[in-house]
Amino acid sequence: MKLTRRSALTAAAAASVPLIRSARAQTPTIKIGVMNDQSGPYMNTGGTTSVACTRQAVEEFGSQGFNVEVVTADHQNKPDLAVALARQWFDRDGVDLLLDVPTSSVALAVQSVVKEKNKVYINSGAATSALTGEQCSPNFVHWTYDTYMLAKSTGGAMVKAGGDSWFFLTADYAFGKQLQADTSMFVQQAKGTVKGAALYPFPGTTDFSSFLVQAQSSGAKVLGLCNAGADTVNSIKQANEFGINQSMKIAALLMFITDVHAIGLDVAKGLILTESFYWDLNDQTRAFTKRVLPKTPKNYPNMDHAGCYSATLHYLRAVHGMGVAEAKKDGIATVNKMKSFQTDDDCFGKMTIREDGRALTPAYLFEVKKPGESKGPWDYYKMLAAMPAGEAYRPLADGHCYFVKA
Repeated sequence: MKLTRRSALTAAAAASVPLIRSARAQTPTIKIGVMNDQSGPYMNTGGTTSVACTRQAVEEFGSQGFNVEVVTADHQNKPDLAVALARQWFDRDGVDLLLDVPTSSVALAVQSVVKEKNKVYINSGAATSALTGEQCSPNFVHWTYDTYMLAKSTGGAMVKAGGDSWFFLTADYAFGKQLQADTSMFVQQAKGTVKGAALYPFPGTTDFSSFLVQAQSSGAKVLGLCNAGADTVNSIKQANEFGINQSMKIAALLMFITDVHAIGLDVAKGLILTESFYWDLNDQTRAFTKRVLPKTPKNYPNMDHAGCYSATLHYLRAVHGMGVAEAKKDGIATVNKMKSFQTDDDCFGKMTIREDGRALTPAYLFEVKKPGESKGPWDYYKMLAAMPAGEAYRPLADGHCYFVKA
């Protein structure tokens, strides 16, 4: 066969195609799995807004030599389902980072799976301080907040304001019990008293009337809500209907701006709460909110959502710094890399991650505005105090994390 110039060029072009495809196929991919409640009481606390904030971080990180894929699942607040999903993600789907995971019982259940598979686990949505205490893991980082920080900030402020006797309404699972225990400690350290507590079944409780009657009859000055999401919303609405907010101060020990929005300022006004992020805190938080809001038009970001954004950015920077192959091979090494340098983003600014995996965020004590004080949509908070990151969390030695050096 006679070789013409055209046939030579055609052959050369054809030969180059597999090379191009091969080069593309070799681009490594990091896979992030966002697991949370997308249909139950915490669907607005985390849910699809956490997924959107994660994808916002991926978009801003850009192309840095590797692809990033985000997958998502609804754990329905069921520990057994979450464990099965995590195993499937790691074993079949190649997920490298498990992210968000609200509901403390679920968060604790997947801790051992991540450690077994030597992956990376960053929790933004669950509160229990046990995650960096007796159930800590070298594969784990706890972003945003925990029960100790909430108890110290909101609980401590209520006691200082004269709330020296408490009754707790508590979700009957790890988070609620831990938050009650941590808040009780601060109340008693301040010479206050705990007059009682009512545990209610979680999830599934929507009528809190009998528990609220118990609280009112206790004679306590403060009703401490050791719950979150829709449960907090329903508790406060029903307390208002019963007139309990006229005889007791309500301490919303874990409350998000999304909850305030669901309640409305007429009912929520005057409530004291703590978040580590507020969209209108400064120019940087406002800039982040402006970027992400078109993707979450019905839900302004709260601290859980902001934590997913911040944690994703920091994780991807660590992966870039150590190389994708090394990051995928060793979750502990990746977490150690994350601990080795400061975070820096529009939601939280510069932060450090402690040896036990605790990300050290400031704690901001807010009071919910009256309707007449609000100047626009989601303008709900006025700041009462700011607690520095180094003071907000349990001292390292008191957590008894097994791998922390004495």
